[in-house]
Amino acid sequence: MARRCELTGKAVLTGNTVSHANNKARRRFLPNLVNVSLLSEALGRPIRLRISAAALRTVEHRGGIDNFLMKAKDAELSSRARAVKKELAASQTA
Repeated sequence: MARRCELTGKAVLTGNTVSHANNKARRRFLPNLVNVSLLSEALGRPIRLRISAAALRTVEHRGGIDNFLMKAKDAELSSRARAVKKELAASQTA
C-alpha cells in the first residue's frame, strides 16, 4: 500500500538528519496517515479511506466528505476517492 493520502495526495518526503557535528544521513518524512470511515450524507453510507491527519481536519472544516470531494481536483484524488466523487455527482443530479 502506498504511503499517500487518498484525498490530498500528500506523500513521503526525503531529506537529511543533521547531527550536532553536521553529519548528514538520508531519512524519510512519512505522512501521518490514519484509516477513517467518513459518513457521506448524500450517499447515506460510510466511506473508508486512508487519509492524513491534516486532510481529516480539512474535511471537517469544509463541512464533510461530500463538500470536500466536490471541491477537490481529480488529479489529487486516489482512484477510490474519484469513484466516490463520481457516485456523489450522479446522486446529486438524480
